[in-house]
Amino acid sequence: MAEPAPPRNVLFETRDHDRAGDYLTGIYGGNIRLDGRKKGTFRLARLGTETFTISSATHVAEIGYTLESLPMLMISRPRAPVDFRSGGAEHRFGPGDVHLANTAEDHPPFHVRWSSGTIQAVTFPFPLLDDVAASAETCRPEPIRFTDVHTTTPEAARHLTATIDYLATGLRGRPEVMAEPLVTGAAGRLLAAAALTAFPSTALIEPTIEDRHDAHPATLRRAIAFIDDHAHLDLSVAEIAAAAHVTIRALQYAFRKHRGTTPLGYLRQVRLQQAHHDLLTADPDRATVTEIAARWGFFHPGRFAHYYRVTYGCPPYRTLRRDGR
Repeated sequence: MAEPAPPRNVLFETRDHDRAGDYLTGIYGGNIRLDGRKKGTFRLARLGTETFTISSATHVAEIGYTLESLPMLMISRPRAPVDFRSGGAEHRFGPGDVHLANTAEDHPPFHVRWSSGTIQAVTFPFPLLDDVAASAETCRPEPIRFTDVHTTTPEAARHLTATIDYLATGLRGRPEVMAEPLVTGAAGRLLAAAALTAFPSTALIEPTIEDRHDAHPATLRRAIAFIDDHAHLDLSVAEIAAAAHVTIRALQYAFRKHRGTTPLGYLRQVRLQQAHHDLLTADPDRATVTEIAARWGFFHPGRFAHYYRVTYGCPPYRTLRRDGR
């Protein structure tokens, strides 16, 4: 089995706008072109995993860029005033704002112009949205689309930016943890869920009448059996729902109705049990709590310790050290 690829931390710098456009097109896809009267230095710092990237682009003079297409969702956080134009609509964003650059894979081209300063961009593939929610189309499911580039509420915007900052801190400070497959998958879906909360979309969260009918104990048993057998894999809610032969909404309602939890809440319990087993059997001189926690998808040591203490009555390091006090 190949080792997981470590998160990427790339710094690109140039004064050649054509070169910058080619570089951005190479990493994001589509067709990206920069323009500006002054050839100021363009810098791009980029952190990334297999499921998402967080980049900061900085320019020292007024500059604009045009994206003719972009095969992934892009969330933008300007640290300087920017003018955004797409599909005949014009917007102005500034420090403290967070907005979508595109709402779907077939989004029309957009143009952004900003003065000297920095823009943070977060990107992930559109199909990641389908891992955490379902389209409002029930008979013939369609990919989820966003219906506005603005956030729904200031609170939703703050939650999204806090999630982005949290993941960026993890990428910088604990790259070996963020490289674990279960962590990478969970982090990407956490970001997708925060985006769906922050921006209006065609996603349907509440169960329909059909979903409620399908949320019977047999559905729950199928889902639990699948989770128990596959907890070591990077599972999404969509995969669990498919294994149980129901929609995501029906699956979530079944767990809420019969177990008082969520599918991912139950998955966390199963993985916590596996981490407990590994702590009991690991060599305390070779293993660490952080490594074992990350192996089972827990990328925040403090939260893992909290879950562990609530379930097992002691901090995880005591189990690893065979310290029963």
